[in-house]
Amino acid sequence: MIIRTVLAALLSAALLTPAMAENEPGTEHMLAHRAAYRLVLDSVRDNASVVRAEGVMLFEVVDACDAWASRQRFTLMISDRDGNTIETSSDYSTLEAKDGSSIRFSLTQMTEGAVTSRIAGEATLTPQGGRAVYSEPANTQEDLPPGTILPMIHTLRSLAAARTNQRIFTAPLFDGTSADGAQDTTTIFTGGWTQPQPNPAFPLLAEIGSARMRIAFFDRNVSGQNGGAGTPDYEVSMRYFENGVADELKMDFGEFVVDGRLGELQPIPSPCG
Repeated sequence: MIIRTVLAALLSAALLTPAMAENEPGTEHMLAHRAAYRLVLDSVRDNASVVRAEGVMLFEVVDACDAWASRQRFTLMISDRDGNTIETSSDYSTLEAKDGSSIRFSLTQMTEGAVTSRIAGEATLTPQGGRAVYSEPANTQEDLPPGTILPMIHTLRSLAAARTNQRIFTAPLFDGTSADGAQDTTTIFTGGWTQPQPNPAFPLLAEIGSARMRIAFFDRNVSGQNGGAGTPDYEVSMRYFENGVADELKMDFGEFVVDGRLGELQPIPSPCG
């Protein structure tokens, strides 16, 4: 659950209508970059056993001309009241077409250094929905509902919605982090669009606007409808900049909340002409 929360949140930075012939508007503003985040325990709910959580998350997205190639590595150490400490980690990569029509994905999850899960495959989208075909688990397929979007598109659509002062945005999202197919998502924008502000730590972000949002993820088998209903599986809050860089993360896992702070940011030059 922890791994999928982070992956769905940080790699979902854009939402696009399936099978478009051209790139989603705003794609040209996305920044290819490497980013490092420090993860620390923010708060614990009553009766929770967690007393400590800390880790790191490394994210890289590269402009592959007609696609975005991304990789995310994640490690979190969690300690409970009894003094037990567990390390969970993941290595996740995608190749997502800029027109939102297809994605290849691979995810390896580990606990205490032992592999606990592998998910891999590819998905294609059409106006009618689409299909995910998995190589791991083998012989697994999932139909995707109409309107399904891919991770990098969620950022673009979310940022576009924030600029027009929308308050809520809903869509089914497929990111390849689960063999269960798409999830329903509800994005709520808080505070409206923010104009550029001084940013001594990261001057690259000082001249562009941003928006704060909270994304809730729902199991479609439970919610039964686009946008979800009832209690979400998890929620993530963040600030997204106009170029797709995210900071000031709050990842809510139910019993506890983890704070993610951007520590390093490095642009990656595009090889495309």
